[in-house]
Amino acid sequence: MKQQSAQTRWERRTQRPLLALAVAFAVAYAVPIVDSSAGQDLTVVCTVVEWVVWGAFAVDYLIRLTLTPRRKEFVRTHWLDLCAVVLPVLQPLRLLRLVSTLMLVGRRARMAPQIRLTTYVVGSVVGLLMFGSLAVLSVERESPNGNIRTLGDAVWWSFTTMTTVGYGDHAPTTGLGRMIAVGLMLSGIALLGVVTANIAAWFISRFEKDDVEERRQTEAIASLAEEVRLLRAEVARLAADREEQRS
Repeated sequence: MKQQSAQTRWERRTQRPLLALAVAFAVAYAVPIVDSSAGQDLTVVCTVVEWVVWGAFAVDYLIRLTLTPRRKEFVRTHWLDLCAVVLPVLQPLRLLRLVSTLMLVGRRARMAPQIRLTTYVVGSVVGLLMFGSLAVLSVERESPNGNIRTLGDAVWWSFTTMTTVGYGDHAPTTGLGRMIAVGLMLSGIALLGVVTANIAAWFISRFEKDDVEERRQTEAIASLAEEVRLLRAEVARLAADREEQRS
């Protein structure tokens, strides 16, 4: 029990620092892509920042694993966290490190009970746009047949792809770019499904509350009508008894 409390305290204390590290990671990932003329020193600094942030999340996972009393269950229920930590080690690509960090941030963010649907949707949209734009720009900018050359083109492509509009004025030409497009489309559809489901659930809950209130009022009216009927019967009985006494 004490170990569970220690795990909970650790997760609460590290949530904001890890979120700040994730922002630093996003900046470090974006700078070399947005600024194609960045020098070697700046690129190295950004790469170091990326690995340091990933290392912080890896250490966080190990500490949480140490603090939990049921480690096998923790590994089984947090397998996405484990994959996100191990994935960059197996193949240290910058794109994989971005995916891993986003996965870990999402897992930790869902632990906060104060996260609401609006914040989740806005954060997901911004994250998907950033991820899709930077990722596709990094792989398509140097493609001979590519037509996504600037950050503006990448953002426009990400927005039209995520909303499944797909005007076709910009499209990835490399295999990795098309894989990113598939992931972005599926994410956009899933996000739209989550929003639609929550809106439907809200309406259903409202209708259920109205039905419960209507049934309560109906039962109250029926109970009152029954009491009135009993009172009338009692009054009639008393009146009959009085008539019998007079006669």
